[in-house]
Amino acid sequence: MAEETLHKQFPPYVPAKGEDYMSENQLAHFRGILETLKRELMEDIERTVHTLQDEATVFADPNDRASQESDIALELRNRDRERKLIKKIDEAIGRINDGEYGYCDSCGVEIGLKRLEARPTATLCIDCKTLEEMRERQVAK
Repeated sequence: MAEETLHKQFPPYVPAKGEDYMSENQLAHFRGILETLKRELMEDIERTVHTLQDEATVFADPNDRASQESDIALELRNRDRERKLIKKIDEAIGRINDGEYGYCDSCGVEIGLKRLEARPTATLCIDCKTLEEMRERQVAK
């Protein structure tokens, strides 16, 4: 959905030879990705609000009513996920403004352009993220 559009609009960043990590061009590239994704998510949320207001039909048949309520619940759950993603996008834009974007929150190493292309809101390098997931699995057992 929004992520498919995102990758079509923004080709992967190819750094120039000798370009510093998180140069102005790279930061502008990721800022563009984040702002576009945020705008698309906000438009989806707005569309959902209008759709829910327009489809406020009360069905006499209990099965139809249950189906409508199920659809609304699913839609609201999706919008809640998108709301959380918008919060992460805002935090990532804040890290760009603070000069901290692209570096792992845990160990401070470079997250890497390819990882950021795949997940522009990433805050951990792949090694720290792997360790975090292993800890989560151990606690869940």
